[in-house]
Amino acid sequence: MKYYNSIGPNPRVVTMFMAEKGIELPTVDIDLRGGENRRAPYNVEVNPAGQTPALELDDGSVLTEITAICEYLDEKFPEPTLIGSTAEERAKTRMWVRRIDLKICEPLTNGFRFAEGLALFEPRMRCLPEAAAGLKACAQDGIKWVDPLIAGRDYVTGDRLTLADLMLFAFLDFGAGVGQPIDPAFANIASWYERMKSRPSANIN
Repeated sequence: MKYYNSIGPNPRVVTMFMAEKGIELPTVDIDLRGGENRRAPYNVEVNPAGQTPALELDDGSVLTEITAICEYLDEKFPEPTLIGSTAEERAKTRMWVRRIDLKICEPLTNGFRFAEGLALFEPRMRCLPEAAAGLKACAQDGIKWVDPLIAGRDYVTGDRLTLADLMLFAFLDFGAGVGQPIDPAFANIASWYERMKSRPSANIN
């Protein structure tokens, strides 16, 4: 297998996922800032959506989308599982991944793309600068919604680290660096974030 990596929160989720599972794969670094992901050969031979990350399988086919990649790797390398070892655990992880993606990750990243990242993204995709402030507010609403739901928990789903934690951390950490910091009033999220930040996988580039 071969892993196509770049800067940004999406590939960071997969990088952290592999680190937590002890998976090491040959890696190709894609120059996102330089637009390598948006031109051939990458957007022809690897990912026609022009996005990272991507995982080339042993048969030459390619997987994209972070949840698909992580679930595949969890099945190929089952220990330790970061999705779940039972139907109930897997369902709970997937529920939280979906919640976090829709309520926080999507509005947070688009809020950045349409504001601070506008110069980089405007030539590459449809951008709505007038929506940036509202999207950032939606992301904060999502964080506020999650905060009381994880009270008393070590991790998002309870007492086990999952893909939901890695996704939430990678995007909140990205947000903190682009003008969308965590409101300290969200005490449960803030303390969870500090615990996640101390994990070795959080310090891998």
